[in-house]
Amino acid sequence: MSVIVTDTGFTPVADSQNPGLDAAATATALDLAHTDDPSALADRLEAIALIRVAFPAFSDGRAFTIGRRLRMMGYKGELRAFGHVIADQYAMARRVGFDAVEIPDDLAARQPEPQWKFRADWQAHDYQSRLRA
Repeated sequence: MSVIVTDTGFTPVADSQNPGLDAAATATALDLAHTDDPSALADRLEAIALIRVAFPAFSDGRAFTIGRRLRMMGYKGELRAFGHVIADQYAMARRVGFDAVEIPDDLAARQPEPQWKFRADWQAHDYQSRLRA
């Protein structure tokens, strides 16, 4: 199982939250690898309700770029990072456009909810906003 992290904390993943995750041409939800090119989805973004982007390791930031590119392409559905995202990366995930992070139960046990909620005020503590103040 896994846990979905949002600005309000942890929520267990229900089967209905991952409907039909596949790369079929008619999918309303799909998974992208950190190496996929999001421009391949450009003509069907409006039909996709959920895109999960894989983070294979916390040290590999390519999935952040995919998330940002999807938002810049106009994707309005739910964008979820999943895999090896750590609490320290939550603010960056939110800033680039992810709505939530899905982490495995073992990671949630090592980095409990208070560590994630500490970073939930992601809009107020970025470097650029401190420069503008």
